[in-house]
Amino acid sequence: MMIFKKTIPRRTFLRGMGVTFALPLLDGMVPAFASALETAAKSPTRLSVVYVPNGMVMDKWIPATDGAGFEMSPILEPLTPFRDQIVVLSGLTDKNAFPYPGEGGGDHARGTGSFLTGVHPKKTEGSDIQAGISADQIAAKEFGKETQLSSLELATENSAELVGETDAGYSGAYINTLSWRSPTTALPMESQPRAVFERLFGDSDSTNPAERLARIQEDRSILDSVTQDVAPLLKSLGPSDRIKLTEYLDAIRDIERRIQKAEAQSSQELPAMDRPVGIPPTFEEHVKLMFDLQVLAFQTDLTRVITFMLAREKSTRTYREIGIADPHHPLSHHKNDPAMLAKLAVIQNFHIKLFSPMN
Repeated sequence: MMIFKKTIPRRTFLRGMGVTFALPLLDGMVPAFASALETAAKSPTRLSVVYVPNGMVMDKWIPATDGAGFEMSPILEPLTPFRDQIVVLSGLTDKNAFPYPGEGGGDHARGTGSFLTGVHPKKTEGSDIQAGISADQIAAKEFGKETQLSSLELATENSAELVGETDAGYSGAYINTLSWRSPTTALPMESQPRAVFERLFGDSDSTNPAERLARIQEDRSILDSVTQDVAPLLKSLGPSDRIKLTEYLDAIRDIERRIQKAEAQSSQELPAMDRPVGIPPTFEEHVKLMFDLQVLAFQTDLTRVITFMLAREKSTRTYREIGIADPHHPLSHHKNDPAMLAKLAVIQNFHIKLFSPMN
């Protein structure tokens, strides 16, 4: 099944990202004789978080030795070509995921809920969920000043299909996302490649620059009309309503700023890419497509912050394509059974292989 008329070679994007970001700088503000170092220094700072669930087989994950000369562990082996660019950290135990006295189970929900928030999630199955603002959203608040989208929250499993699922007394909201805009607002993760494409490029069928510019100009005309209609009302409103309307207009100005940013980027050459028609038939193809969209989002500087749940906690996905017919989550409750641990390590190695740009 072909999702695109033309595919995206992710490795080409990764090699070309520096050049892509350098060209606008060279044309507009960097002298022709500027050094490569000066140009690279102006590349945007980005944050990308990729999450895999259900724990790790730690003795197959952590390298056997410390220092720059370490040998890649069995799970990390697919990243061997990038060993000189990798730092493997240990000693990062998330104590906020531990249960409080009397809380009992719920390790999966507490683990995900505290992963980027650093806050022990409130135990509840109701709507009164509470954790903390996640690190990606703290970064997005600052980085988003320079991009059209403050952040992207992506996944491979549709959380809407899991509504009502809980984890030992914890709301399913805790295991369906990594991102929290506020302590009580969990952001949904998008698993549909088509929806991600449309969020990046609007209701267009491709990345064609002319189509993008036409859509942007249409958005601008709609905003101009809204601003013209609302602004005169300020003179006739009371103090409290004037504050509300002013906040509304401030939000519109922020959208206008993002549209201006989009107009400035509309002529940028993009890889030829058609809008996806749906979720690919295999997990591997789905993951690759979601990674391609993330690379495209960074390459075009539409956002600088992305979180991606490659799979979710308690996932019962099977991996028959690599010879594992057992559901993932039950395997993670291995009780130190050697056979189950071996299968779990194979799954985790597969996840890292999908993450590797060499894949």
